[in-house]
Amino acid sequence: MIIMETLSNGLQLSVSQSCRALDVSRSGYCKWLNQPEIALFDNEKGLNLRNQIQEIALEFPGYGYRRITAELRNRGYEVNHKRALRLMREDNLLCLKKRFKPVTTDSSHGLPVYPNLLKRTTVTGLNQVWASDITYIQLLHENIYLAVILDLASRKCIGWDLGRNMGSQLALNALARALKDRWTDSINGLIHHSDQGVQYASKDYIDCLESHNIQISMSRKGNPYDNAFAESFIKTLKWEEVYLNEYETFEDALKNIWHFIEKVYNKKRLHSALGYKSPDRFEMEVGLNTVA
Repeated sequence: MIIMETLSNGLQLSVSQSCRALDVSRSGYCKWLNQPEIALFDNEKGLNLRNQIQEIALEFPGYGYRRITAELRNRGYEVNHKRALRLMREDNLLCLKKRFKPVTTDSSHGLPVYPNLLKRTTVTGLNQVWASDITYIQLLHENIYLAVILDLASRKCIGWDLGRNMGSQLALNALARALKDRWTDSINGLIHHSDQGVQYASKDYIDCLESHNIQISMSRKGNPYDNAFAESFIKTLKWEEVYLNEYETFEDALKNIWHFIEKVYNKKRLHSALGYKSPDRFEMEVGLNTVA
């Protein structure tokens, strides 16, 4: 079939003749001709999908992207989880599933607290400052807790533990892991920094630090900026791992968090402060190879 274009004087030209006269390709003309209609259709379809996602997220704030994808398919939308995740991230819907934020720092205790030694410390090498913190991880039906210890020179997570209870034993387990991985009798002047939480002020935790001649440093009460590097690590963990998954069981969370810390963050994730090197690569280059 020959498609005709009508000129103002009544004469007709085929599309091919019109394209030759205007020095454009026939395929380019057809693409241009159809583009507005296609774009409008895609925009309307995309807008409708986005509205559906927002409606589901508001009705079911506990749903993550996998359940929202399933509900979209139940409503007749052919969409994969990657597109649903992208749209939820763009509309800042990934955090709506957090129903409440458990308090992980209880500094209202009668235990001794210690001054912030980092205010007068410049980090110049490994095993000079270890920073600790505790956060929560939301499962489908419960919250679990993660304690971490970082070496501030390399940003490497050198100790961590995941548990259902955020008592002092959780923090002690992370410390024991860091000591097993890093401690040598040649380490002198090491500073351990944390918030004023009861876990870090507990007698067992303080005794463990003092038995290794580790100096004790604590943030000011209610001031997260004093422990900014540990806070930054937790933010990275949440945005790049936790919020992108829906852990249904403790075992599921443990497996994924272990993989992120040990195989992704420590070994592969690049840090601008380290000259765009991973923590393990940085440590290898400064002469301390702690890669298992």
